[in-house]
Amino acid sequence: MAIGTKITKFIALQKITIAIDGFSSCGKSTLAKALAHKLSYNYIDTGAMYRAVTLYAIRHQMIMDDEEILTDDLVKALPSIEVSFEMNEHTHHSDVFLNGQDVEREIRTMEVTKLVSKVSAIKEVREKMVALQRQMGKRKAVVMDGRDIGTHVFPKAELKLFMIADPEVRAKRRQDEFSSKGQYFTTDEVEMSLLKRDMADMTRKESPLTQADDAVILDNSDLSREEQLEFVLKLISDLQFISREEQSHH
Repeated sequence: MAIGTKITKFIALQKITIAIDGFSSCGKSTLAKALAHKLSYNYIDTGAMYRAVTLYAIRHQMIMDDEEILTDDLVKALPSIEVSFEMNEHTHHSDVFLNGQDVEREIRTMEVTKLVSKVSAIKEVREKMVALQRQMGKRKAVVMDGRDIGTHVFPKAELKLFMIADPEVRAKRRQDEFSSKGQYFTTDEVEMSLLKRDMADMTRKESPLTQADDAVILDNSDLSREEQLEFVLKLISDLQFISREEQSHH
């Protein structure tokens, strides 16, 4: 029996939480979506939630020309910011909605990408988004990716992954993503943006990007999407074996 078939049957009996953390453009979302589809789990793109808040701040002139965030104004506006997910009938993936409007395309622009780390570093923003994320994932059977899922949002997740990739590989992936949406930037521009975001994520005061002690590192610099998926399915298969072993000793 194929690994994927065994996993699906196991998960149907024992729902788990899968937390995927890592740097930008390491393929977190791609892997998370594939896992969610394979296991019939819910997928939650937490980075998209912070991007939606960033877009709100841009639209409401809460970000100055020097990229300074009008933090007090944004915090006051938080009760008016509603972020949700709805299935896209064409792509079969969940789109992000900001106050009832589909903003999936707008939140992926370079403008939002450059500012999202600053917005996501605001304590009150993180508190609201983390509360939403925990609410979305409280019934398990969820794959959630971001930068603090295994360390802060779901520290007791049954499976934690920390994804990394070579900086040049990441830059090429992000450049291709921009190009596919009609946005064109040089490799240097994209790589500089990624490195800047890495530093902001790792050094922020609120829930910085760090690897959970019990996370499995997945370097996908040279792995295909299929190889990554099979690697994680094997990890879940091992969890199944351990779980059965523990039950047999009780």
